[in-house]
Amino acid sequence: MGRVLEPAAGDTAALLGEAEFELACRLIAEYAGIKLSPHKRYMVHNRLTRRLRARSVTSFAAYLQLVQAEPAGEREAFVNALTTNLTSFFREPHHFELLRVRAQQHRERERRPLRVWCSASSTGEEAWSLAMTLREAACPSDILATDIDTEALATGSAGVYPMERTGTLTPERLRAHWLRGVGANAGWASARPELRALVKFAPLNLQSAAWPAMEPFDVIFCRNVVIYFDREAQRRLLGRFTSVLRPGGLLAVGHAESFPAMHPAFKACGRTAYNYQPG
Repeated sequence: MGRVLEPAAGDTAALLGEAEFELACRLIAEYAGIKLSPHKRYMVHNRLTRRLRARSVTSFAAYLQLVQAEPAGEREAFVNALTTNLTSFFREPHHFELLRVRAQQHRERERRPLRVWCSASSTGEEAWSLAMTLREAACPSDILATDIDTEALATGSAGVYPMERTGTLTPERLRAHWLRGVGANAGWASARPELRALVKFAPLNLQSAAWPAMEPFDVIFCRNVVIYFDREAQRRLLGRFTSVLRPGGLLAVGHAESFPAMHPAFKACGRTAYNYQPG
């Protein structure tokens, strides 16, 4: 017999029923391509309860109606609530395929390393996925990985993960780029030195008044972070990206984001991907 959901102490929100959970699963699959398994029901209940409180809604059914009625408002918050801290290697894989093609072209045309900025690196899986892609493309590269969360940065910089976190990697990639722990380190994977050499981690707040001096980048990944910014902050960020992105450069954003369309110099070149084409 399955466990019965119970509200936390002081929680006056309605319980997440089976029908509402199934609808939430269908919506997150439609909006973000994320497939939630049945055992995620408790996680969905806890995360959406916060949104019910924020919107002063008393039932999950009413909240999910609101999500569907507000494509530019609560829908983004819904996606954010169910993807916060959800990170994995090669998440949103279409961007890494775009990067692979760019890297091959760069290797053939340029003598300098390809410069890539992973601007919201969280616990590092995205940055290491970039490094794996570029190493496989045999493209000399420099990757800067930044985040406002210094604890997440420390995890990324360490480059050591439980083996279960590597489940999205093919066996070939795991062998080529990672070392399996033995003895006391059994059950862990560590990035190989060749991979580590490609990535530098550093703290940075995208909304700070000033950024440190940076050489121009060929590629910027800024995924699943600006949904927390208001429209004016998004516009400012785009303007600042133009000062550090080379003409013809690639900007990749998250599955729920379309903010580069606000700037005339960014032209769509794929799913949530944009070329920087100044006039």
